[in-house]
Amino acid sequence: MCGGEVLFEDLDFPSDDRSLFYDSSTPIARLQGDITWRRPQEICQSPALFPDSINQAHAKQGLLGDCWFLCASTFLLKNKHLLNRVLPPDQPQWGDSRYKGSFQFSFWQQGHWTEVIIDDRLPCINSTLCFSRCHSPTAFWVALLEKAYAKLHGSYERLWAGQVSEALVDLTGGLAEHWSVTEFGSEEEQTTEQNSDQSKRRRLDLNLLYPVKDDCVLSCSTHNSAGGECETGQYHALTVMEWLDVQIVSGSQVRLLRIRNPWGRCCWGGSWSESGTGWSSVEARCASELQARVDKGDFWLDEAEFMCHFDDVTVGYPVSEEGLLKSIYTGTLLRHSHQLSGRWMKEHSAGGNRNSSSYGTNPKFWLKVCETGEVLVSLLQHRKWRSSGKYAQSALEDSRNTKHQHFQAIALHMWKVEKKRFNLSRMLNKPPLASTHCHTYEREVVLHGQLEPGYYLLIPSTYKPGAESHFLIRVFSSSSTSLSALKSPAPSLPVPTDGEWETTYFQAGDNAPAGTTGANVRVTLQQSRPDTDLLPIGFHIYKVPEGASVQTLSKDEDPVASCIPHCYTQDVSLTCCLPPGAYTIVPSTYQPDCSANFTLSLSRRIHRKVVKSQERLGKAIQEVSHISVMQS
Repeated sequence: MCGGEVLFEDLDFPSDDRSLFYDSSTPIARLQGDITWRRPQEICQSPALFPDSINQAHAKQGLLGDCWFLCASTFLLKNKHLLNRVLPPDQPQWGDSRYKGSFQFSFWQQGHWTEVIIDDRLPCINSTLCFSRCHSPTAFWVALLEKAYAKLHGSYERLWAGQVSEALVDLTGGLAEHWSVTEFGSEEEQTTEQNSDQSKRRRLDLNLLYPVKDDCVLSCSTHNSAGGECETGQYHALTVMEWLDVQIVSGSQVRLLRIRNPWGRCCWGGSWSESGTGWSSVEARCASELQARVDKGDFWLDEAEFMCHFDDVTVGYPVSEEGLLKSIYTGTLLRHSHQLSGRWMKEHSAGGNRNSSSYGTNPKFWLKVCETGEVLVSLLQHRKWRSSGKYAQSALEDSRNTKHQHFQAIALHMWKVEKKRFNLSRMLNKPPLASTHCHTYEREVVLHGQLEPGYYLLIPSTYKPGAESHFLIRVFSSSSTSLSALKSPAPSLPVPTDGEWETTYFQAGDNAPAGTTGANVRVTLQQSRPDTDLLPIGFHIYKVPEGASVQTLSKDEDPVASCIPHCYTQDVSLTCCLPPGAYTIVPSTYQPDCSANFTLSLSRRIHRKVVKSQERLGKAIQEVSHISVMQS
């Protein structure tokens, strides 16, 4: 501050309980009334953003349960270009005449970078930071970053519990995957899963990550902390700082991993602890060198111990200085990227999972692959917020699912298609080429593969039909690709409110009138079954080429209109425009070999101003062709 100038005070994120608490449901609620807000120059004599030593710059967790966020922030220290993107350099600090008491940060949100400006008043107890800080008491980049992220979420309390993968994406704009460390379930469970189209969660294989081990970020988590010093059932995330293969006296190798606990204290008493027996198997100089790398909160353990004591890992993709993602599978730079936003809307495009008759109404996207290459496709859903101010946000409550109140259970399926025009119903009856893990309450799911040139159909879905949310589809690839939204192939029309409809009922083999040029027709299929035993029904309308027989219709012919997805209802209807010609209607059930009687009705719109008499109506009917009905 210079000349008595007033420092910036953020009115959007004030220094009071409104910025600290959301609903006072977490342990920090007991701090109400004990917290004061102080600027760094009121906490220490010579504050700075970063200390001289990189080890002193690492985060130390305070009273806030945001270990997931702190593990992700460690990645910024390893990548200066990413740190500069989140915390732009050359901002005026304490002691600078330009210092105004404010700092600017940027976080990636739903496809773009969002600027967040805060003042530097930080929550303290007895003049000491009560939440996250650097190991150096005079460095404040961690505390300020945490405050900016809390402002983005609406309060500090909203940072209590989360996923490392979410924070990594917000800090890098890249991708992160959630992998399993523990063994999969029983043989019966694995067989059931393999027989479905749901691919199981990838299991960690450190050898797979070896080409990018120095570039990617690896975080591990457990529900019982390593060493058992954590309350049973408490989730805790830690950072894998490095891992390497070490020669042991017997001539073989052991893989060691150095883990950092954001609590800032050691929580491990295994065979590779400071006085552990494992070091006796390693040459003395090597053992001394590795032990010297251990800083506050660090500990070594071998791969077997790691696989035994941790439940899962988060793998963050490397991001180059040019902002390009590097594949964690091959180390290849993914030079091409696209993104499109979408939305699941109730009674329109929220079709639910593949077992739902409305699955086909989900949003659909074309992925065109121009040449063989590595492709990553991610589905990222927006967190369910309701706004109360510029930044302040709070989660929508779901009394039936409080554990997953922020997200829908989502999945992504992909089919290879031979041509852009295709039969959607026929396609959806086939197994997908690839799919993510079964519908999961995660913000983002990722598909990976080597894809050949051609067109691919992408369908994102929620597990529950009617579940609404906004989402983002992202594609990263080593070769040229394009991404576009797919319009509905069925030329359906809204039912007009003016005019009348003439209806004719017929069954298989009967002929019925079609419309004249531009005429609207409504086709309705009704099944004769009780409400308690309905079949999923639908139909397709095919145009018969001039001079051809309706019985010789090609199976590869695309319909001109379709009433899909198949629905468990007494009747389904489709309104469309059919020019003069011969047509075949093919009613069907979703599964084969389902027997039922049905009635098909065709209604043609009659304009009152055009049709004046029954005589003129009869003449109009004589001028059109016919529709044939085929059973399927």
